[in-house]
Amino acid sequence: MEYKLYFDYENKKAQKEAYERVLKEYESQEIGYYHLPEHSKKFKNLKFKNFEEVVIIGIGGSSLGTKSIYEMIKNKYPIKKMIFLENPDPIDLETKFSQIKNPLFFVISKSGKTIETISIFKKVIKHFNLQKGAKNLKIITDPSSPLEKFAIEWDLEVFNIPKNVGGRFSVLSAVGMVPLRATGIDITKILQGAKEFRDRFFEKKEEHLLKKAAFYARNYKIYPVNVMFAYSTILNAFKEWYVQLFGESLGKNGKEIMPVGHIGSIDQHSFLQLLMEGMGHKTITFLKIQDFENPLKIPNINLPFLEETNFVNGATFEKLINKEEEATKEALIAKEYPVDEVILEKLTLYNIGELIMYYEILTSAIGSLLDINTYNQPGVEIGKVILKNKF
Repeated sequence: MEYKLYFDYENKKAQKEAYERVLKEYESQEIGYYHLPEHSKKFKNLKFKNFEEVVIIGIGGSSLGTKSIYEMIKNKYPIKKMIFLENPDPIDLETKFSQIKNPLFFVISKSGKTIETISIFKKVIKHFNLQKGAKNLKIITDPSSPLEKFAIEWDLEVFNIPKNVGGRFSVLSAVGMVPLRATGIDITKILQGAKEFRDRFFEKKEEHLLKKAAFYARNYKIYPVNVMFAYSTILNAFKEWYVQLFGESLGKNGKEIMPVGHIGSIDQHSFLQLLMEGMGHKTITFLKIQDFENPLKIPNINLPFLEETNFVNGATFEKLINKEEEATKEALIAKEYPVDEVILEKLTLYNIGELIMYYEILTSAIGSLLDINTYNQPGVEIGKVILKNKF
């Protein structure tokens, strides 16, 4: 992978401070996501039999990371289908229920009492007539959570999430690795990519991350919004994961780096206008796949009255989307936006692991410089209390 910064910024003091604070988190083992590449290797040989679909019952950090990986690789590797029951939307749920034929269910909740997840789970139990001891029903939760106690009562297999791993940082734990392993994915390659990026960072070989973190944190009042332009439809779920990661981690104590996720080239036809002629005050990250490994071409056809489009005739669609990324990037650099670029040479399991660890460490580094608790979410908890009082 390549990481490019198109803005000139150097703050050695802030970069050193961010590195030392993140290193302290890593060495103390108080924040567990750093160690998941080793911790989750134990899941590499798991085998699940006699099912056609992997069905995830979970929301937010219990589903978004897994969904992002699945969406990136589902058309590249011969794996089983995944279905995500996330939102308590009755139309969405009934539609997805009709697609489920021979499922392996994973109920995922770190706290073990997420209201959306448990409500959907109750409907799944009734709709699919699940019983105690069901072999096609697995639980992923914190040790000693109410959901684990339920699993013990029902004689169900349980996979635990380390208590020092927050939900939005949990994709490399059992939360993501166990269901993905059930689809047939080689999770060792994902974990290797994450581990090797982490190791390079702590060997001070990924200085670009510290420069970016320092710039974001020290200029958050000037640039309170980070826009991700991800140039591939298969990156849609990843940008949703990034929005949760940044939003829930970096919006506290009157400070924020607001995440906004877009897909190129689709959103060039909407949001780009705002960027080019709006108020500015945003940092912009371009995420692209250099080699799609797909030679699909634009036919060399001359259509009457549409001759102005002929300049792309015969080119691959890969070239078109990547040249659009380059043109948009250059236009925004010319408008003096702080722009950076993350480039995946190809979409591989290794690169996906690296990308996940990059964003998680970046989030920790920014949070450390904002002097906030990157890992809690008190604003979310208040809404849960209000909801309970409405029933």
